[in-house]
Amino acid sequence: MVRPDASSLPLRLSIRVGALAVLVLHTVVGCAHAPAPATPPPVVVLEGARVFDGEALSGPATVVLEGERIRAVGPRGSLQVPANAQVIDYSGRTIIPGLISAHSHVGNVSGVETGRSFYTRENISRQLARYAEYGVTTINSLGLNPPLFYTLRREMIRNTGGADLHGAGPGIGAPMGAPPARGMGLEDDQVARPETAEAAREAVRDMAARGVDMVKLWVDSMSGGLPKLSPEVYRAAIDEAHRHGLRAAAHIHDLEDAKALVEAGIDVIAHGVRDRPVDDAFIQAMKARGVWYIPTINLDEANYIYAEHPAWMDEPFFRAAVSPALQQRFDSPQWRRETLASPGAANARKAVALNLENLRALHQAGVKLGFGTDSGALPQRIPGFAEHRELELMTQAGLTPAQALRVATRDSAALLGLKDQGAISPGMVADLVVLDSDPLQDIRNTRSIHAVWRRGVQVRGRVTPE
Repeated sequence: MVRPDASSLPLRLSIRVGALAVLVLHTVVGCAHAPAPATPPPVVVLEGARVFDGEALSGPATVVLEGERIRAVGPRGSLQVPANAQVIDYSGRTIIPGLISAHSHVGNVSGVETGRSFYTRENISRQLARYAEYGVTTINSLGLNPPLFYTLRREMIRNTGGADLHGAGPGIGAPMGAPPARGMGLEDDQVARPETAEAAREAVRDMAARGVDMVKLWVDSMSGGLPKLSPEVYRAAIDEAHRHGLRAAAHIHDLEDAKALVEAGIDVIAHGVRDRPVDDAFIQAMKARGVWYIPTINLDEANYIYAEHPAWMDEPFFRAAVSPALQQRFDSPQWRRETLASPGAANARKAVALNLENLRALHQAGVKLGFGTDSGALPQRIPGFAEHRELELMTQAGLTPAQALRVATRDSAALLGLKDQGAISPGMVADLVVLDSDPLQDIRNTRSIHAVWRRGVQVRGRVTPE
């Protein structure tokens, strides 16, 4: 559901060729913490970079920003720059929209620990700042959110200090079932666990009244070890979400559950199918109903990849994302040996292989794809870095770099109903990532971050370890 606000009003002003004055932008700008400026902000011109348009890179371009919006985009030299504009030369660089994660988490982790005590304004502000540092300018915290979330969402849904915060409130799971809150250190379990259809509807009504962007459901027995949310309950929750204009997203693992949820009207499959290959019936149902699919490949890879210690773990871009406590764990020879020898690592490798195979099939069939990683749910799911690794994994499943970037920008904006984000075009919010290298030549070049712009203001430079 899209909630109308002043920032989504049509922008009908334009910059006329030869104009020497800054036009007044009749749009409310700023965020919950900052009032609108008393005088119009200056025009900023980003000159000479190649621009990702959702399909390919333009030649050298001119991008004109006014306030928090993109005012004009055109080939270099085609737009006359206002005399008082601030001009920044980005010749030889590439500009992409800010990345949008439709499945992440905040407030669960500190260092190598998880717990509800970490769901604080200060910790979440730090995590959102870290996302923004890595060019992830919007995240959707998909469940596990206690009551403080509702306040933070109102304050940080337009957050210049870090990524914008959207989310699903606590979410709905089975009594004594997934998500296993105690196993995640979340002793004061905030997840709604209705036993009846009416209780599920009441839980959704409460979340909708408090303010959420979608409703999260967990439908997973965790390999048969836990009770599973019943069809009667999840069907009622999905229906009630739709009554309130909200999309419903489901955590799944198995194909059987994914099929049943699609039949029940789910809007988003929030993890990849990882128990067996998807079949044509599932693919056709996904297409016919327009269901979104977020593979979250990095979720399982994170259970073993750091013990293998690939070369990129020694690069500053990775090390800057890792807390000292987590880095100490990764550096432990004993931890690495035990992790690689564990049954969990073997199972995770199989899950990744199936996830990649299923993503390939769904992509080739034209199923709608969203972007997410489950970053922030557990210590090894590393906010910021996980999103860049996910882009690389998506290309391993057969997406081109341009297709992977489109999923992580324009398409994920559409999944979240954000009509003015995810693209570099007039009227869109100026959330931009400036890269030193061409990501369409090698998707790993998204890691060559030169600058990050949030709502028309540069907020970050290069990523470097502290």
